[in-house]
Amino acid sequence: MAERTAAPGRTERRARLGVAVVFATNGLVYANVLPRFPQIKDSLGLSNAELGLAVAAFPLGALLAGLTAGALVARFRSSRVASFGMAVIALGVTLVGLAPTWGLFAAAMFLAGAADAIVDVAQNAHGLRVQRRYGRSILNSFHAWWSVGAVAGGLMGSAAAGVALPIAVHLGLSSLLSVVIAIAVYPLLLAGPEDAERGSPVPEEAPGAARRPWAGLGLRTVLLLGVFGIIANSGTLVEDAGATWAAVYLQGLGAGAALAGFGFVALQGCQFVGRVLGDRMVDRFGQRAVARAGGGFVLLGMGTALAFPTVPGTIAGFGLAGFGVATLVPAAMTAADRLPGLAPGTGLTVVTWLMRVGFLASPPVVGVISDAAGLRVGLLVVPLAGLAVLVAAGALAGRSRPAPASGSH
Repeated sequence: MAERTAAPGRTERRARLGVAVVFATNGLVYANVLPRFPQIKDSLGLSNAELGLAVAAFPLGALLAGLTAGALVARFRSSRVASFGMAVIALGVTLVGLAPTWGLFAAAMFLAGAADAIVDVAQNAHGLRVQRRYGRSILNSFHAWWSVGAVAGGLMGSAAAGVALPIAVHLGLSSLLSVVIAIAVYPLLLAGPEDAERGSPVPEEAPGAARRPWAGLGLRTVLLLGVFGIIANSGTLVEDAGATWAAVYLQGLGAGAALAGFGFVALQGCQFVGRVLGDRMVDRFGQRAVARAGGGFVLLGMGTALAFPTVPGTIAGFGLAGFGVATLVPAAMTAADRLPGLAPGTGLTVVTWLMRVGFLASPPVVGVISDAAGLRVGLLVVPLAGLAVLVAAGALAGRSRPAPASGSH
């Protein structure tokens, strides 16, 4: 990444604000759906497995469409795809509220997931453009704004459920709001080609290397990509558990419709706090130590909540889990993007795709386990994800050691 020596100017500050709002809107639009899953489940007469399979259509759409994101960004620029692609997510979310059958519910989730994958790649690509202009890490702050939007969407959905607002009306209005915001901030984003901030992508003595993104790829790089995929998937699995199952599980413990949404809100709220603190924690302690501590929070928080099930304890458990996974996805993305032997963005693309595989598998797996042994048993995947992070975090970078100053002891 090319380093800037001057302070960020007006263009950079405007672009950072624009990207932050796009991330927040992306979190807002889909999070409105999540507290309504119990009502959708009841109105369509779905089992846990059927709900999990329908929800899995979202990551299935993302998995398939995500392969087209790079071409779309290259053709239309990340700024346009990130802002205007929000309209397609909103259409899918609106159709979720209108779906009268399981099949149409799953189809709407598929459309929303496909659009979300493309917007996700575009907003991260544009965020990395802005980060290069700043010359320092700001990626965690963008993901923190996604958490802000997700918390706002979760609160909106919980309030709508609490007052029994019709699902179609609620999701139609919240989706319209998301589209208006995303398009309104488009003028703030950076102009110019996607590689404008990269400088020379390859050394002059290696002509043609930029056309070979996998040049120098070895077994170690493949294994590391797999480990980074495990770390990222552990983070997204915990997020998905809060998104898909927290409200259903809390209602099973006796929480009302409005209170049931606070499991997801607690997870996203604490994840936001972790992401706000994330850059400073990583600078001070290193990605490895922060990830290991996060895995411990997930294991302890949800392990305790599942061992001693109460409504307040479960909400707190989801909160601790959210704080624990706050930096995992940015850490995996950053580590993958820096792997030698890969063109810029290739490692990021691979880890993002692996994350989509995890998102696809998680809801139906938890649903099937829950139908067989209860949702409490199905949610054991959350503390197990924390354990996986404790093991895999060793592949991440440790604390950077600054060179000693001249004359120091």
